[in-house]
Amino acid sequence: MRCCLAPSRLSPPLHDARVFADNTVVTKFAAAAVAVVALCAFAGCGGSGNRHAAPPRRAGSPTKVKAKAPARHPIQTCHAGSEERVGTSRLAYAAIVRRRALAYRAPGRRPFASFGRVNVNGAVNVFGVVGQVLRRDCSAGWYRIELPIRPNGSWGYVKARAVELSAIHTRIVVDLSARRLTFYRNGRPVLRAVAAVGAPATPTPTGRFYVNQRLIPSNPSGPWGPGAIGISAHSSVLQDSWTQGAPIAIHGTDEPSSIGHAASHGCIRLDNAVLQRLFARTPAGTPVIIRA
Repeated sequence: MRCCLAPSRLSPPLHDARVFADNTVVTKFAAAAVAVVALCAFAGCGGSGNRHAAPPRRAGSPTKVKAKAPARHPIQTCHAGSEERVGTSRLAYAAIVRRRALAYRAPGRRPFASFGRVNVNGAVNVFGVVGQVLRRDCSAGWYRIELPIRPNGSWGYVKARAVELSAIHTRIVVDLSARRLTFYRNGRPVLRAVAAVGAPATPTPTGRFYVNQRLIPSNPSGPWGPGAIGISAHSSVLQDSWTQGAPIAIHGTDEPSSIGHAASHGCIRLDNAVLQRLFARTPAGTPVIIRA
């Protein structure tokens, strides 16, 4: 198994944003693709959010992502079926569903999950890519991907032709014990901030995740502040009492005194000014590592 090689098909990075207002979604394109999630679904987003409100009923289509020419493999032929890791601490990859993607436990087996172009909230389905399975000609036949489903840490394989790839140069690391978030670009830390994390009864889950949805609320003074960065993690204790399985987000807050404390229902809260800076720099597909 070779490590840290670039996937065979690349596209421009993803950028996305939407406006949420009274259960209505208004499209706001930023660059190449758009993602959205109902703010009311996020677990532990402080303040007075309605945990049972219905998700948006409709979402607009993202702009098309223009693919670059396939990258050549360093050798002429490959062993068909061999798997390589992809990505480094400086460079990651996101896979955007073209029309429909089936997830498999292993290439060639029966699928166990199906994903349309958009999810239940109208968000473009995006996966984190961690590996590729090669064909004899060294092109990718399958990608091993992280999935935004329960249980946390779920992964599977999708056919390469079912997705479009995008290069991601950013990464977020959250240290729960230090209650600190660090944002990296090209492997270098460019933003550090104190954060509020999950309370003991509703802890923030740990592990490797990725940004899969971004949102701008209509009320920047509300419980999510000026924005929310949804990640592929879910609360380990709130799935039965919160809509959509209690997804986790990094967001602002209307309770600034909670910053630096274990005070949320699992989400990661930042000072609103810091959240704005992070939101502007974080594309969908960004890896998120949460450590105890």
